[in-house]
Amino acid sequence: MNKALTLDKLHVSYGNIKALKGIDIHIEEGKIVALLGANGAGKTTTLKSISGLVQAQSGHIKMHDDTISNLSPSKITQKGIIQSPEGRQIFPELTVEENLKIGAFTVKNKQEIKANYKSVYGYFPVLKERKKQIAGTLSGGEQQMLAIGRALMASPKILLLDEPSLGLAPLIVKDIFRIIKEINEKGTTVLIVEQNALQTLKIADYAYVLEVGEVSMEGPANTLIKDKKLIDAYLGGH
Repeated sequence: MNKALTLDKLHVSYGNIKALKGIDIHIEEGKIVALLGANGAGKTTTLKSISGLVQAQSGHIKMHDDTISNLSPSKITQKGIIQSPEGRQIFPELTVEENLKIGAFTVKNKQEIKANYKSVYGYFPVLKERKKQIAGTLSGGEQQMLAIGRALMASPKILLLDEPSLGLAPLIVKDIFRIIKEINEKGTTVLIVEQNALQTLKIADYAYVLEVGEVSMEGPANTLIKDKKLIDAYLGGH
């Protein structure tokens, strides 16, 4: 299979704290890969390393066969690796439509931008209804939809999602995960960082479990979902 993204022996430190201790992660083209683990396991650091927001001390990150670990965040974005950050980080004082427009700043083709609006409004009809509304007045679930929609406006080849279900009601979580699956089925490779392991494993193809900066488990999602140790640790024993 074609590897969309490869993390090879990646080490990242913050001062004396080793956040990632030589992790290996392989993401196949067109798949949903989940990164699970408790708070402080290194999940967000992994995403930030891929996005170029955090520099690795050693190891490599490759997109297909190109090393991207030394590129600036803007160059990485231009290659089609787009992140929807934890905590949404929308622009609260701008309208829904203006937030989406900012997401498309790397896309030069007007027809492509138009098509991206159409597909975002297709996934999230509520955003179309509220396109003139100030983003800060949206509900938590709508803001999360906007954060994902804004990432989609950049025509991602690889979509990085950081805790998309955080703080949302169960019904909305279900909706968000269904839409992530749809986005993937249309050809976008997805790397999703989540605490909601059960919902994530239901839609993922493959999963890695991080513990204090190391990969403690990995395997097909439909195998890991049956793993008693994993279920006790992350799924509350259900």
